[in-house]
Amino acid sequence: MTHLDTDAVCERRDTTLLSAFGRAFRTPDLRKKLLFTLGIIALYRLGAHVPTPGVSYPAVQQCQANAPANTGFLGLANLFSGGALLQLSIFALGIMPYITASIIVQLLTVVIPRFETLKKEGQAGQAKMTQYTRYLTIGLAVLQSSTLITFAQNPSALFGSGCTSILVDESITTILIMVLTLTAGTGLVMWLGEMITDKGIGNGMSILIFTSIAATFPGALWMIRQQNGWATFLAVIAMGFLIIAAVVFVEQSQRRIPVQYAKRMVGRQMYGGTSTYIPIKVNMAGVIPVIFASSLLALPMMVAQFNQNPTGQSAGWVTWITTNLADPGKPGYMMLYTAMIVFFTFFYVSITFNPEEVADNMKRYGGFIPGIRAGRPTAEYLQYVLTRITVPGAIYLAIISLIPLIAIAAINADVNFPFGGTSILIIVGVGLETVKQIEAQLHQRRYEGFLR
Repeated sequence: MTHLDTDAVCERRDTTLLSAFGRAFRTPDLRKKLLFTLGIIALYRLGAHVPTPGVSYPAVQQCQANAPANTGFLGLANLFSGGALLQLSIFALGIMPYITASIIVQLLTVVIPRFETLKKEGQAGQAKMTQYTRYLTIGLAVLQSSTLITFAQNPSALFGSGCTSILVDESITTILIMVLTLTAGTGLVMWLGEMITDKGIGNGMSILIFTSIAATFPGALWMIRQQNGWATFLAVIAMGFLIIAAVVFVEQSQRRIPVQYAKRMVGRQMYGGTSTYIPIKVNMAGVIPVIFASSLLALPMMVAQFNQNPTGQSAGWVTWITTNLADPGKPGYMMLYTAMIVFFTFFYVSITFNPEEVADNMKRYGGFIPGIRAGRPTAEYLQYVLTRITVPGAIYLAIISLIPLIAIAAINADVNFPFGGTSILIIVGVGLETVKQIEAQLHQRRYEGFLR
């Protein structure tokens, strides 16, 4: 190939990605899906700024401006709501009740035989599980909205000691209206997410979480610029690109276990004789272990806040928790946080991937791993590989999750440091999955995709 031909090929590859975006919008049905998704996202962001009845919006803004960074579960919930939680908007709870309900239902699948049976029933069973998740979401929304309003009645727990009042009226009627509004907001967010899944592009709940986190990026970066100057700001941007590249690399990494299916005769048809593989990702647990660890570490601090003595003399356990678990930049907190992430990574992978079940399914359909006998030896081999793949996956999650905590200690950045922890994992994961779905839609219409 001549030098001129090489330049022409490179030029065509450079223009393929740009032209693919143009083709996506020029395809009528795909354009409708993209515009529908963007419209739902705009509606969701609008609701994040509409205040709940009974809340003084100017007082909330003033308290937010003078508040310290919220760590732990409150910071995580505020991140997932796109900042709506601490604004006490109608979408204050965001998607967190649905996430919690989904995790609980998934964990109960291992414990409750009824749920395990539904999981094996295919689409009908999945629809029933989704219905249970919706009911549990509404129940959790009532509980979490009541807790949030309790915090709002004592706003120093949310915004620090400088904030004294953010509610216009604290009557029973107003409190009930606020609980009803926040619960209805959660139900509406859940419905918007399902609408994106049915009529838009990508997983609706994941898209809404992606939107909430992405909305906090500009403010977090600009705050770093204001506090530390342009040099630190540019260094954070450069480090962010490196972190994103590393996360993309690990999220796409997988161990492919080859599987061979023997030929078998069914009636007059010959089936089997094909080769495939079982993909085992390095990070099979996703962001769930980080959420578990953050939530559990925040619970003692929340309990301690309710048991603090106004006179300044609190119980010994309250003082110990405030001293050791209040500051995420301390080595003790980081070590405990890392240990919990590693533990929950192994725990979650163990309940979501069952080597014995996979081995039984392979044996039932005549599949085997070359060099490994079918049945129990296959299950033991899969468990062997899974354990060794999960170790670097757990270490990777711990390192990514510690980046915001290190940033707090190093440059006094906000706890919602954009390039680390749950934020970057969700941004990259949802972004990759959505691009793959758009690419699949383009391939179905015989167009070139995004990826080469």
